[in-house]
Amino acid sequence: MPETPDVGTRLRDLRKRRGMSQRELATASNVSLSTISKLEQGATTGDVRLETVHRLAVALRVTTTSLLRREPASPGPAPDAWVPLQQALESPPAQPDEEARAEPIADGLGAVRAAFFDNRLSDLVTLTVPLLRDADALDHDTEARALRAHLLQIAGSVLTQVHAYESAESALSRALDSSPDRLRAASIVTTWLWLLTRQGRFDDARQMATRWADDLEPRMSRATSEELAAWGWVLLQLSAACLRDGRKGEADDALRLAKSAAVLTGRELPRGSERLATWGPLTVAYKSAERDIVRDRPDAVLAAAERLAVTGPADSTEHHRHRLDVACAHVRMRQHGEAVSVLRELHEAVPEWLAQQRYARDILDDVIERRRTLTPEMRELAGALGTTM
Repeated sequence: MPETPDVGTRLRDLRKRRGMSQRELATASNVSLSTISKLEQGATTGDVRLETVHRLAVALRVTTTSLLRREPASPGPAPDAWVPLQQALESPPAQPDEEARAEPIADGLGAVRAAFFDNRLSDLVTLTVPLLRDADALDHDTEARALRAHLLQIAGSVLTQVHAYESAESALSRALDSSPDRLRAASIVTTWLWLLTRQGRFDDARQMATRWADDLEPRMSRATSEELAAWGWVLLQLSAACLRDGRKGEADDALRLAKSAAVLTGRELPRGSERLATWGPLTVAYKSAERDIVRDRPDAVLAAAERLAVTGPADSTEHHRHRLDVACAHVRMRQHGEAVSVLRELHEAVPEWLAQQRYARDILDDVIERRRTLTPEMRELAGALGTTM
C-alpha cells in the first residue's frame, strides 16, 4: 500500500487544485507565507500546530481531518516523573501483599481526587500507583468497579495532560470496561473525547461523541441534573471536535443543545462523584469563548472575559483553560504585556498544570517571536514552560 503523503504534500496538492498561489492561500488563511512554503517543502521541524492546519483547511474548504490524515499522535514514554504511573497501567496485574479491601481504596481515592482537583500533578503518582494495584485485585462487584473506573479515569486524564496518549487511551478503555453505570461511563467518554481531540483525531471524536450523545439524550421533562450534565458534556466535546474539523454547522447544533441542557440544569453543578468537571451555564460560557479562539475572534474572547471576570477556579473547572484563551486573544490583538500578565497569573496559581500545557508554550513563543527584547518576567516564564528563546 502506498505511503500516506504528509501534510505538506496534501497542502500543495489541494492548493494547486483550488488554483491558488502560496501567497493567495496565506492571505485567505492568515497563515504566514513562510510557514506555508516550509510546510510544502517538508522543512518544518516538530509537529505543525493544529490551529495552523485548521486555518489552512478552512481556507481550502476541506475538513481539518482530511488535511491532516495522519496516524494519531502517540509520543513515546511519559516524562520520567510519570513513568511509574505508566508502568502501573501497563504491567501485568500483581497480587498485593495482603487481601485488597474496598474501604482503604475509597479513602485513598479521596486523596487522589483532592490532588487532581488542586492540580498537584506530581503528588498523583505517589498516591495513585499503589491504589491501582490494589483496585486490580478487588472483586468485580459494583463498588469495586466504581472505584477502579474512577482511578483509571483520573490516570487517563493526567496521562493525557503529559502527552502519554497511548497509555492514556489504555487507561480510559479499561475505565469504561469497569464502569458500573451510564453516568460514570459518560464521564469517562467525555475524558476520552478530550484525548482524541487533543491528538487531532477529530473525526474519531465526532463519531464517538455522536453515538454517545444519541444514547444519553434524556427526556427533558424527567431528566435529572446529572443526566443533563452527562449529555451536555458529550455535546460540548462533540461541538469542539466538529468545529476544529471545519464542520461548523454540526458544531453549532451540538453547542445549541448543550446550552439548552445547561439552561435546564439552572445552576453550576460542582464536580460530583461521577464527573471530574463542573457543569452548568458558566462552564458552557467558558467553552463558548474557547470556540471564538478557534474561529479567530479574539475580540469576542476578550469581551467574554470581561463578562466572566467575577468568576474564578472555584466556580468552574474550565477557568484555567479559559485564561489561556484570554492570553491567546491578547497576543492576537498584539497586547503582549497583557498576555504575559495572564500567563504569570496562571504560573503563580497552578505552576504544575501550566508546565504541561503546550498551548501556553505556543502563546509565549508567539510573544517572544514578536519582541526584540524580553523582560525578566518573560524570561522567567520561558524557563518555567520550557520555551526556547
